[in-house]
Amino acid sequence: MSVFRTQPSFRTQPSSRTQPSSRTQPSGSFLARAAVAGGVAASSVLLLSGTAFAHVSVQPQGEAAKGGYATVNVKVPNERDNASTVKVEINFPTDHPLASVMPQPVPGWKVEVTRAKLAKPLELHGKKINEAVAKVTWTADGSKIGPGQFQQFPLSLGRLPEDADRLVLKAIQTYDNNEVVRWIEEPKEGAAEPESPAPVLKLSAAADDHHGGAAQPADDDKSDKSDKSGKDDGHEKAADADSTDTAARVLAVVGILVGLAGVAFGVLAGRRRSA
Repeated sequence: MSVFRTQPSFRTQPSSRTQPSSRTQPSGSFLARAAVAGGVAASSVLLLSGTAFAHVSVQPQGEAAKGGYATVNVKVPNERDNASTVKVEINFPTDHPLASVMPQPVPGWKVEVTRAKLAKPLELHGKKINEAVAKVTWTADGSKIGPGQFQQFPLSLGRLPEDADRLVLKAIQTYDNNEVVRWIEEPKEGAAEPESPAPVLKLSAAADDHHGGAAQPADDDKSDKSDKSGKDDGHEKAADADSTDTAARVLAVVGILVGLAGVAFGVLAGRRRSA
């Protein structure tokens, strides 16, 4: 008689345990650090974009053509939050002397033009010139450049050199707390901008009549017209520069707000993770 034994079943039942996920979720502290870093980076970039405009510069009204005359604005922004600018000095190069430098009066400022003897005389309108302007100094006389402000000082220059592509006009800025900032570092072509760059007037190709962008000072009527035109152009350039500086400040504020929002997001994310 045969006996048949029943074999046990070897079917495996599915486990009810849930396998842990192998993917690691970022911690709250990591999110907070990333948010803070992103916010600080955005704020720093935008704040630096605002300070890029904060140095003394020279801007021509129209053209500054080689061999001619030009009217330029010396733009002086105030960099300090706790002091005002009370004195500005512009020094002219000795290797390319200018026989004619005439400042336009600026209300609240007295101006002084200093001349120096030339080793080699210049010829201007058929006359020999033994002296050239060495520097022009504006001193506050009832006015000043306060924090967050700038001032433009117009000058008529001539005759501009024919054998140069630019003029470097070194500037010295004095504050009412006796701090002196020297904008005297000459920018080099292809190099990074120095910390205290000197203002540079770029010269365009020589004009046919050699009068450049402004009238010659020998003609009083033309000089009057040039002064009036210079005032109008100066107001327009001042408005453009003011709008540029305002835009930079707005971007800086936006950057700060973005940074604060990133910090807040990181903190909240960290609390939710810890909870």
